[in-house]
Amino acid sequence: MTKTQYDVDICIIGAGAGGLSVASGAAQLGRSVVLFEAEEMGGDCLNHGCVPSKALIAAGKHAHAFSTGSDFGVKPSKPEVNFNTVKKHIQGVIEHIAPVDSQERFEGLGCTVIRERARFKDAHTVESDTTEVKAKRFIIATGSRASAPPIPGLSDVPYLTNETIFSMKTQPKKLLIIGAGPIGLELGQSFLRLGSKVAIVDIAAPLGRSEPEHASFLVDTLREEGIEFYTPAKTKKIRKTKTGLAIDFEDGTSLTGSHLLVAAGRAPAIKDLNLEAAGIDYDRGGVIVTDALRSTNKKVYVAGDAAKGMGGLTHAAGFHAGQLIRNFYFSPPYMGDMLSSAKTNRMPAAIYTAPELASIGLTEAAAKEAGYNVRCVSWDFEENDRAIAERADKGHVKIVATTKGKILGASIVGDGAGELLHMISVAMTNKIKIAGLAQIISPYPTRSEAVKRAAGSWYTDTLFSDKTRKIAGFLSKFH
Repeated sequence: MTKTQYDVDICIIGAGAGGLSVASGAAQLGRSVVLFEAEEMGGDCLNHGCVPSKALIAAGKHAHAFSTGSDFGVKPSKPEVNFNTVKKHIQGVIEHIAPVDSQERFEGLGCTVIRERARFKDAHTVESDTTEVKAKRFIIATGSRASAPPIPGLSDVPYLTNETIFSMKTQPKKLLIIGAGPIGLELGQSFLRLGSKVAIVDIAAPLGRSEPEHASFLVDTLREEGIEFYTPAKTKKIRKTKTGLAIDFEDGTSLTGSHLLVAAGRAPAIKDLNLEAAGIDYDRGGVIVTDALRSTNKKVYVAGDAAKGMGGLTHAAGFHAGQLIRNFYFSPPYMGDMLSSAKTNRMPAAIYTAPELASIGLTEAAAKEAGYNVRCVSWDFEENDRAIAERADKGHVKIVATTKGKILGASIVGDGAGELLHMISVAMTNKIKIAGLAQIISPYPTRSEAVKRAAGSWYTDTLFSDKTRKIAGFLSKFH
């Protein structure tokens, strides 16, 4: 069969966050674009990740509210959860957002969308079953998939991943989760609030890259709410039982449940791209790229999770797309890879549990390890009037800076942490120091005051020292 031939400006493999953002930007700039996607438009985030998980979290939040109103004069009650309706809610949210990522929208922008699996034919050509494409530039934006740890017996039992858990037929009686990272914690708390029993297992302590006091606070809160934690724990074997499955630990104990969710990391989805034919170097971590996301084939770039050491977050893929568009169309050609690096020290991240845990930049330990002279400031939500009024005053803001006030990173744990982190993200983006954060005017009463108060505490000792008191006393004589 003769294949349809295209010769375009950009050929993109993968219609997730990164691929769609590049396609949209390039098409609106009048560039010719071919976009390949064999599965759902919108990729993992829309269909199996960020969007359905946040919809599930919202359902869990409403269920949890039934049992937490006594302090406000509202009699607690046990919610009646209809799991089929919960699933309809999740699907409805996906369907509401889907048109933004749809084939029709991108064809309307001028893209040629081919719903087939693509692979490299050679260094200059991408092909699918019916099509061959030559392009000035190629973008690999195939994302990642859930990976399964090498635990004996795992392959012999049915298990869920983020790609299947939102479509399962019945709600788990007891959900066992392998992986105490963001996915495991978010989904674990949500199912607990909807009425399932939940246990989380991990070979390591949870959230090892977070500020340790904030990680401990979050885990302790989830444990108090009812999640069982087996972390760190060494798993010997997973096996079927009459009512579900069991996890046997090396210490001789066992844990039983009705369903198993594997949320123990992700692997780049690059296996079937025939990268060798295009001269593209890669390993288990993804396609090897420069800071400007260029692969060893100078015509091929990577956006999102498929780029080794650069992905892992939906908004990171969007950031990559912006940097690529800038490099392709708004930078002098002689600059090459020197402009618009996709490496950044200000990539934010958030875990949407209750309380939320949000972070950006370096932790205190990482900053010290990097050789900085570090000073940290903080503020508790126990001293925030809005948090007190809402009886949700457990949490903490921590800002990591150099001794001269340059912000290196921050961590916030508490209600609304993901939203509050924007203030510090804006400051880091615009190179605003601690002094700038301390001078903002926050509406009263808001949780955002906690960020301002944390920054303001930088000056407490100096402002109210014996020296400044004497200066104030002296100057007052002249007023």
